[in-house]
Amino acid sequence: MGGYLDYTGLADRIAGGVRMIPISTAAGDFRVWTKRVGNNPRIKVLLLHGGPAATHEYLESFDGWMPQAGVQYFYYDQLGSHYSDQPDDPSLWEVDRFVEEVEQVRIALELGPEDFFLYGHSWGGLLAIEYALAHQEQLKGLVISNMMASAPAYNAYAESSLMPAMDQDALAQIKRLESTGQTQDPAYEALLMEHFYVHHICRLPLEEWPEPLVRSFAHLNQPVYTLMQGPSELGASGKLADWDRTAELSEITVPTLVIGAEHDTMDPHHLEWMASQFVNGTYHHCPNGSHMCLVDDADTYFAGLTAFLHRVDAQV
Repeated sequence: MGGYLDYTGLADRIAGGVRMIPISTAAGDFRVWTKRVGNNPRIKVLLLHGGPAATHEYLESFDGWMPQAGVQYFYYDQLGSHYSDQPDDPSLWEVDRFVEEVEQVRIALELGPEDFFLYGHSWGGLLAIEYALAHQEQLKGLVISNMMASAPAYNAYAESSLMPAMDQDALAQIKRLESTGQTQDPAYEALLMEHFYVHHICRLPLEEWPEPLVRSFAHLNQPVYTLMQGPSELGASGKLADWDRTAELSEITVPTLVIGAEHDTMDPHHLEWMASQFVNGTYHHCPNGSHMCLVDDADTYFAGLTAFLHRVDAQV
């Protein structure tokens, strides 16, 4: 008898690693959902999903690769996402507030520079860059997956490369529906799916899209997504339209992996350039992949990711 029993850790284990973490904001207190998978005291990866306001679900492909590689990782639904609280308060959907949320999650999970790798995919990559600029002293390593460092550059790439390659009649219909505010029309989604998604989001035949990816799309918090990303799927036009951190990348000194793909919505040449701007950056290319290269070029994707994690750990 005697001694201290960590009831929080016990509850965490009983719940299969699931833990609701309290988050304090100027608009009140909320809870966000996390789930721990695996156990490695030196490599712990916090996964930041895309969107904004998508879910961790499409990242469940990590389960097929990371446990075998001996990596501990945490799924996490950001505030506003499906498994976490979803307050109806537009003041919450600001980049700086999300950065503070990630820091509160880090503290609650007891992650630090001896073990903490931050991974961000798409919008999660933007958030990971912002977190590193604010708190890189807490990081052991950083992974930016399928996210350019500039929304204006992303928009320019869509205009110069992605849109000209599309069926122009379909593109005209897509733009017409966007300009008239009909992005919730099933015809809009059908056009995007046929002429854009299966070429640049996930290149698998639609009937082969993994169920977690389909589920994550279905759980998107559309009002938050539209407020920040904008209504168009062919560029950023919401609160993130002017976001640009290209000039600050050199301030990030921790080991950083940038992952890009040949058929991505994000310019792979820009992503390779980004890696050269980090003090300790590496680029990993997925030649057969798209924005979801963790799904449609998974062998290449996870080979590069796991090699990076173990390489950084071995260097420390």
